[in-house]
Amino acid sequence: MKGTNMNNALLRWFVVFTIATIANIIPFALTHAQVMPKDYQEVIDVLGKKGDFKDSVLKVNIPRNDLKVTVAGVETPTPFGFGGWLAMTRGDHNLDVMMGDLVLLQDEVNPVMSALLENGLEVTALHNHFFWDDPHVYFMHVHGHGTPMELAQKVKKAIDLIGKDIPADIKQKNMDANRATVPGKLNTGKLAQIVGHDGEQNGAVFKITIGRNDVKLKEMGAVINARMGLNTWAAFLGSDENAAIAGDVAMLEGEVTPVLKALRAAGLNVVAIHHHMTGSRPMVIFLHYWGTGPAEKLAAGFRAAVNELERPTSKMKDIEE
Repeated sequence: MKGTNMNNALLRWFVVFTIATIANIIPFALTHAQVMPKDYQEVIDVLGKKGDFKDSVLKVNIPRNDLKVTVAGVETPTPFGFGGWLAMTRGDHNLDVMMGDLVLLQDEVNPVMSALLENGLEVTALHNHFFWDDPHVYFMHVHGHGTPMELAQKVKKAIDLIGKDIPADIKQKNMDANRATVPGKLNTGKLAQIVGHDGEQNGAVFKITIGRNDVKLKEMGAVINARMGLNTWAAFLGSDENAAIAGDVAMLEGEVTPVLKALRAAGLNVVAIHHHMTGSRPMVIFLHYWGTGPAEKLAAGFRAAVNELERPTSKMKDIEE
C-alpha cells in the first residue's frame, strides 16, 4: 500500500512537471518561430524565386539549373557550387542590408553588372571558383541597402538577365569586341595626351602606369609604392582604328563603384575585382578590365575611370594640346 502511494505521488509529480515544462516551451517556441514576414514574402513574389526565412535572414535561391557544367571533364550538379543566392536582414533605421552571390556566364557578367550599377546597387567582387570549368563561370558579389521592396525591384532588373537569351544588341557588341585587333601603328602621343600621363613602348605594346602616390601604404614596415604594385595601368595593342586595351585599377573602397560605372559607361568590360594584400590599411581593391575599339576611345574610357580616383597629391599631369 505504501509503495502504491509512492508510485502515485511520483506519477502526480511527473504529470505536473510535464505540464509545467510544456507550458514554458510553447510560448518560447511561438516567440522564436521564424514566420516569413509579409515584406519578405513580397520580395520572393517579385523575384519569382524560392526562399526561406531563418535566423532573421531571408535567403533567396538563384540556382543555375539551366547550366550543364563540367569541371576538368567531370559533370557537376548545381549544388556542387553553382547555386546563386541573395540574402536580406534588417539593419539600422528599419532598413535592410542585402548581400548576394550571382552565378554568371562570361557573356552575362557585364550586362548584369551594368543593370546592378544603374539601379543603385554595388558590385563588390567578381571572380572564378573553379579551374577548367566548361562553360567558364564567374561569381559576382552584390551589396545593397534599403527597404526589402526597394531592393527587390532594383535587383530584379539584373536577375531577369540571368539564364535568358542575351539581347541581340549585346551579342553584336560581344562579337565586335572579340574581333582580332589589326596590327599597326598607334599614335602613342595622342593616347598619352588623353590619359594625361606618359607611357612606355615595349615591342608592340604601349603601356601607361600611374602610381597611387596619394595612398600611404605600408606592409610590415615596408613602403608599398608603384614599383611594388600599388598602381593603375593601361596597355594598348593594335592600330589607331582597331586596338585592344587591358589593365588594372588600384582603388580605395569608396572608389570601386564610381570606377565600375565609368568603365561600363565607356563600354569596357570588367573581368575581375579582388584585393592583392591582406591586413593592409587602407584597403586597396584591384580591378582588371579589357576592351577593343578605336584607340582614342579606349584611352578616353580609361581616363574616365582614372578621374574617379582620389589623387590630390599624385604626380599625374595633364599634357597640353
